[in-house]
Amino acid sequence: MAKNHHDPITVIPDRERRKREASPDRHRVLPKTSVFVAGAVLFVAVTFVGAGALGAVQPATGIPGEVVQLTQFGPALGVAAVALFRPASVRSLLAGAFRSSHGGGGRGSGLPLLATALLIITCCVTASGIATGDVRFTPPSELHHPFALIVVAQLIGACGEEIGWRCFLQPLLRTRFGPLTSSIVVGVLWGVWHVQVFAQNPAYAGGFLLGAVSMSVVMGTALERLRSSRLLWAGGFHTLINLGMLLFMDEESGAVLPMVLFGVSCLPAALFWGRRAPSRIDVILDSK
Repeated sequence: MAKNHHDPITVIPDRERRKREASPDRHRVLPKTSVFVAGAVLFVAVTFVGAGALGAVQPATGIPGEVVQLTQFGPALGVAAVALFRPASVRSLLAGAFRSSHGGGGRGSGLPLLATALLIITCCVTASGIATGDVRFTPPSELHHPFALIVVAQLIGACGEEIGWRCFLQPLLRTRFGPLTSSIVVGVLWGVWHVQVFAQNPAYAGGFLLGAVSMSVVMGTALERLRSSRLLWAGGFHTLINLGMLLFMDEESGAVLPMVLFGVSCLPAALFWGRRAPSRIDVILDSK
């Protein structure tokens, strides 16, 4: 798409511009408004419908939910659907999901993001222990399937989600909004996408939504600082959260307290990372 040179752009200070020069986002082709809306709507629609279909067929596949849930690949289907119509736009938006597309190598580290996941689980387990007087722990040897298989499958499933939410939709929203707003919107959609939680107690659903939006802010802000391997870092964060909940909490039983404590434990991390988010949009093209 040829750029309209009369479109307004924000002016980035020289120091900030040099800091971001290696970012694949700098070279992103920004979609027209119609393409932006159509891409977002198509992605969300296919993600919701695709996840429902995958969940319906999972019992027939024999794949145990403890290992991986096929619904996690709904967002990947959403990205694939958009790519059928706008392959160039999808390639641009996924820049940095795997590696830097401009040969400069990755800058920054995702280790603080992974450390945040561990801190969230630690806070959640500690709060649960204080509230109940007991710390629940399920040894990996007592799980119904080999723990190594669960870890690998959980990482694959988490990446199936994150390639859509954090590596496609988040960058798409970033062409119009700042990182904090984009992260909150993605978090709300991500939380609502887990429709099964709304069959639980309202406090359970509220705790889950708080956790989803908070984690989205953490990941969205942290990934702003990474130039490559964003999918792996986001998937790693997601996997650590899932494994921590599997081993230490019993929220899958529908118990309200563990989910509420999880949501509350995620909130301080979101506040910390949210304060570090840049406030401006790099480039805005007011395309018609």
